[in-house]
Amino acid sequence: MVRSSLILAALVVSGALSAFADIVSANAAFQAGQYDLALQEAAGDRSADAHALRARVILAKVMCSGREPDLAALGQALAAAEAALTLDEGHGEGRLQKAIALSLLTRPMNLSEASDSGYGPKARVLAEAVLEDDPANHYALGFLAVWHVEVHRRGGTLGAAVMGASLKTARANYAEAVRLAPQDAGLRWQWARALAAYDPKKYHAEISAELEAALAIDPQTELDRVMQGRAADLLEVVETRKPREIEKTAQAML
Repeated sequence: MVRSSLILAALVVSGALSAFADIVSANAAFQAGQYDLALQEAAGDRSADAHALRARVILAKVMCSGREPDLAALGQALAAAEAALTLDEGHGEGRLQKAIALSLLTRPMNLSEASDSGYGPKARVLAEAVLEDDPANHYALGFLAVWHVEVHRRGGTLGAAVMGASLKTARANYAEAVRLAPQDAGLRWQWARALAAYDPKKYHAEISAELEAALAIDPQTELDRVMQGRAADLLEVVETRKPREIEKTAQAML
């Protein structure tokens, strides 16, 4: 009986170590931009961490595609994030990836459709819940900073008031995110892109400064390198085109 129990325990530990190795390997593939390999490596792990990583990988693949987000892929990312939350309702990465997926799902919607979907408020609640548990999560802070700007851009002053969006809050969130992660190129890129899509004339100097800062950072992942490429493209537009062209370009970028 004791021997059987020890054998069972050894099998459980062995399985746990195997799953851990899978997710470590999957994360390494993600960092290198080998997204299909990352999904393959994580396929055998059914933990909340693995589900959340799958969501992150799918969304990174969507972001790097250079095309408008594929709705089917966003649905897969959302399902993976929700699977993580089914196993652990407070899972931080699961919440954050679900928030990102919901926000991207609103991208092709008009203002009325986006409002009816309820995805925007749900995304905000998820990201704020992450910060309640982990106030130093710079990804959640960066997401919320952009969320507040995007609501102002799409909904105007009235829409922002209804949704509780605040540019002051956006700036506070962004300042804290940069303080925590000054070498995150994607963070600076997303903030600059959001400002350029919102009001490139008013924020011209800040947009240029943030894009230049993004380009000066040593990229840590393939996703960082892709974001830096976009920062370089947008910076050229910011320096050579009129505000309306800058705005349109930024709005078309991810």
